[in-house]
Amino acid sequence: MTGASGASPAIEAVIFDWGGTLAHYAAVELADMWRLAARHLAGHMETGEEQIMARLAAVEQRMWERTASDARSASLGDLLAEATHDLGADIAAAVLEQAGTHYLDAWTPHIVHDAEAAPMLRALRARGVRIGLLSNTHWPPAYHERFLARDGLDGLIDARLYTSTMPFMKPHPEAFRRALDALGVADAGRAVYVGDRLFDDVHGAQRAGLRAVHRVNPAVPPYAACPDATITRLAELPPIIERWLQGGASRR
Repeated sequence: MTGASGASPAIEAVIFDWGGTLAHYAAVELADMWRLAARHLAGHMETGEEQIMARLAAVEQRMWERTASDARSASLGDLLAEATHDLGADIAAAVLEQAGTHYLDAWTPHIVHDAEAAPMLRALRARGVRIGLLSNTHWPPAYHERFLARDGLDGLIDARLYTSTMPFMKPHPEAFRRALDALGVADAGRAVYVGDRLFDDVHGAQRAGLRAVHRVNPAVPPYAACPDATITRLAELPPIIERWLQGGASRR
């Protein structure tokens, strides 16, 4: 663990990233869902399944490129609407719902929360700290809520925000401001963000005025950011927060 030096205000809230932080990192792609949709549509269109699949994948790639450049969020509904427009086909809501359900079910075994997440969250709550979740995602909130409820984490997190329902995603300051508002934190300096991405999570949080704790994840791209603290395990976080609560640790 590493920290910085200087005076620090009391901590009111700790906000977490989801994938790669509270949950073990899983490279959940939309390809399976696109395949289900393409297979169905091929039976109703003159275009073949592989061509439909390629066009749907291209729509997803374009949207990711846009969100990376301007940090504007995109929901699964946005993706599907753009895909419908691109193909010129009336993709029935029931068909897309079915595809999404099969997609979620297929990934359920792969979404596993860190075994240290629940004890760590309880330890922070015992210190009177409010807990938040802010996740960059295309998925509807219900997808995430299903996994959190399954593993008993929903009751340990006071406010859960998903960028699929917001105008901006991390690292845009507005995304972090929404999370602070949901937790009733007026001073961003009294909040901590914990995430595995140095650009979206560490740089984004610090730019918005929060402290940032980096959970090391070799699977994500590097970025030249300097976190206020670094952890490799969630169990390392409560002692860091305790020091900051006591005003004995620092921020850059």
